[in-house]
Parts: sequence; C-alpha cells; structure tokens
Amino acid sequence: MHEVLQWLGGGLYLLNKIFFSFSERARTRRDEALARRWRIAAWVVYLVGLPPWLIIFASWRNWIAAIVEASGAPAMALGLVIAWRGSTDEAPAWLKHLAFVAAPIGIAVSAADFGGLTTLSQWLEIGLVAGYLVGTSLIAYEYASGYLWFVLMHVSCGWLMWIQGYPWLLAQQVVSLAFILDAYVQRRRRA
Repeated sequence: MHEVLQWLGGGLYLLNKIFFSFSERARTRRDEALARRWRIAAWVVYLVGLPPWLIIFASWRNWIAAIVEASGAPAMALGLVIAWRGSTDEAPAWLKHLAFVAAPIGIAVSAADFGGLTTLSQWLEIGLVAGYLVGTSLIAYEYASGYLWFVLMHVSCGWLMWIQGYPWLLAQQVVSLAFILDAYVQRRRRA
C-alpha cells in the first residue's frame, strides 16, 4: 500500500514542481496564457497528490507535517480557482494565516504524542514546515528568495522520508530541488 502512496504522492508532487517551473519559464518569455495553464496544472496535481502524503505522514505520526500540509489545502484550492479565473484576487486574510496557526497546533500534538520534541523526525518536520511557511509567504509577495526556503523544506522532507524507509519519496525530493532552483533562477531573471 505504501509503495502505491509513494509513487502517487511523490509523482504528483514532482509534477507540481515541474509545472511551476514551466510556468515561471513561460512568464520569463512573457507568455502569460501558457504560464496560467501551467499554474492550473500545478495546482490540480498538488491537490490530487495531497491525500497520499497525508496518509504517509499520519501513518508515521508526523503530526507537524500532516497538520500543516492539510491546512494548506484551502490555499491550494484557492490558488487553483484564481489561476482558473485568470484573476489576481487577493486571498482572504484567514486563509493566509491558516498554515501559520496549524504549525503550532501540529507541534503541540506531536510534542504531546512523543513527550516533547525528542526525535530527529520531529526536528526534520519543523525544518520542513519552516521552509514551507517562509517560502510560501516570500513567493506570494514575488520574492525569489522564497524558493531558497523551499530548498530547506525539500532537504528536510527528503531526509525524513529516507529515515522512514521511503526511497522513492527521497528521490522525488532531490529531483524537485532542480525544478525549485530553476524557478528561482527564472524569477531572478525577471526581477
């Protein structure tokens, strides 16, 4: 079962990074219509890939990652709607803060479950969440440095998946780094 979840969740999340990289490249070429199509595809594969990741995280009691990842679903759905409409509408304020509220909840649940922050996996989850929260915020405000925070997220997640016996998810995280760095370079070129 977990083999299927690895391939499904990892493959779809890798496609998400590839499609966002393609979207950044299209924006660099000033092809906004193509960039929009790639963003739509990126949001769709992300949302479809979310349940396998949540199952994997929950099965290993990775509560910090699971809760923050689940809290991102409404924002991802909104990203899809905005991309679909071709609109640049501002996200509702509550949606922007949901993941920031979920992080301490996830840390509290994890600390209660493990009797504190006592395991390497918990600290890797904190690195994953910090990279996600800071990176997402910076990218939302068009700062290329957000992609560098995603590097922390992927290195932390890759290490977490490696110690928990998910080689395909480790590989997916490593390959994703190439597309994250490409998106960073494309964003810097436009700056």
